Amino acid sequence: MNRNYLRAIPREWRTISRAFTALGDAHRQRILLTFEKGERLNVGQIAEVSTLSRSAVSHHLKLLREAGVLDSEKIGKEVFFWVDKAFLEKSLEAVLDFIRRHS
Repeated sequence: MNRNYLRAIPREWRTISRAFTALGDAHRQRILLTFEKGERLNVGQIAEVSTLSRSAVSHHLKLLREAGVLDSEKIGKEVFFWVDKAFLEKSLEAVLDFIRRHS
């Protein structure tokens, strides 16, 4: 057992906790699963297929973007979102590295 409980959290883990927290919500999981490969969607498109209001979808998208799960770009009056594949891969790889080292 490693008794150094207060040791620093690894640098690569510092940003992933928000992503895992954000993905702990079923609505945010459904929003993430709405995206097809390489697809960019706006709030209206997601709200159209969701059981949530447009404002609720906007709230969840904001949390997913702040957590690094989604990226976004404003084009005209619309904001388009897409899955930040590189961030998710890096986050999952950090967890997999830990598992591999401890098995």
